[in-house]
Amino acid sequence: MRMSPAAAATPRRILLVADCIGGVWQYSLELARGLAAHGVATVLAVAGPPPSPSQRDEAETVEGLRIRVLDTALDWVEGGAKSCVELRKRVVALARAERVDVVHLSGAALGDLALQQPVVATQHSCLATWWQAMRPDAPLPDEWQWHRARTASGLRAADAVIAPSAAFATQLQRVYGSDLALDVIHNGRTFKCFRQEPRRQAVVMTAGRLWDEAKNLRTLDAAADGLSWPVVAAGPMRGPDDQAIVLQHIFPLGGLGTCALRRRLSSAAIFVSLAAYEPFGLAVLEAALSGCALVLSDIPTFRELWGEAALFCPPHDAAAARALLDRLIANRDLRRRLAEAALGRAHRYTAEACAAGTLAVYGRVLAGSTRRRRERALPAAG
Repeated sequence: MRMSPAAAATPRRILLVADCIGGVWQYSLELARGLAAHGVATVLAVAGPPPSPSQRDEAETVEGLRIRVLDTALDWVEGGAKSCVELRKRVVALARAERVDVVHLSGAALGDLALQQPVVATQHSCLATWWQAMRPDAPLPDEWQWHRARTASGLRAADAVIAPSAAFATQLQRVYGSDLALDVIHNGRTFKCFRQEPRRQAVVMTAGRLWDEAKNLRTLDAAADGLSWPVVAAGPMRGPDDQAIVLQHIFPLGGLGTCALRRRLSSAAIFVSLAAYEPFGLAVLEAALSGCALVLSDIPTFRELWGEAALFCPPHDAAAARALLDRLIANRDLRRRLAEAALGRAHRYTAEACAAGTLAVYGRVLAGSTRRRRERALPAAG
């Protein structure tokens, strides 16, 4: 693992391949906004479902950002192998048509694109590491081995690979090889977009892709049984491949727009995530920036990012989670201290730092690409 050196060159325009599901969308907008401050334009190619009207409205606030909907299914849903072939063709065609300087993938499952431009991949998550975390005693099913192989090919072919946390970088190396070179660049958010209400509501909140088994809502649902404060959850309950969850003790808020989610976070006293697999966790960062006290699952990612600024419990222990929540509910001073600590810790994870680190990676791969072209142009020694 390595941190990025200062940029050696600056691209004029990049192609960023992403989707509208979960934190990848927010990451993409934050990165595009940060790059625009350095004079870099972004073409955002969207795979999977197209952006919603509210997502398009949010994207329009980003200077220099243009959206191109690829009209293909995601690679990690049923039938993804066929979708991946089509997505690969469209990305290659768009990169050539837009004459971008760098192609930036939100995941390496497209494999080796064999493009003239350097390719950077931010591996936000992947099926193989998800499966290893969620099914440690079972091998990845045969029907998904193609995805692991394609991701391995893409990771090796990319000019640079970014992981959003050191903990996830370790997971990637465990699956794809300890010699895999990685840049660790934490995700970030724009602080001024969040506010902290001085009077907090007596409510426990969680947010994210509620349908995703890795978010572990079933354990939190069990922990909410008998809790003196209500537990509310923001996010979709059904996924793109018909994954779904039914909650008994948590009140679902549904998928909230950006502004509505920020309002909820700004007044919630406690935020909880019992995720069993989490490469970064943007929702936790947003909660910390909103002044919430944090209760988190004791997994390496959350320990790395939040240290002493949260309370931790085993991810699948509902009784332990309920005990921590009861403790926080009963102790206003502890909630205040934890909220202040989380807010202070959150200031490490800025959108500006994420953009600057990514721009440094672009500079490095552009310099390497230029050097390789020059070497190919040199006459052979006689």
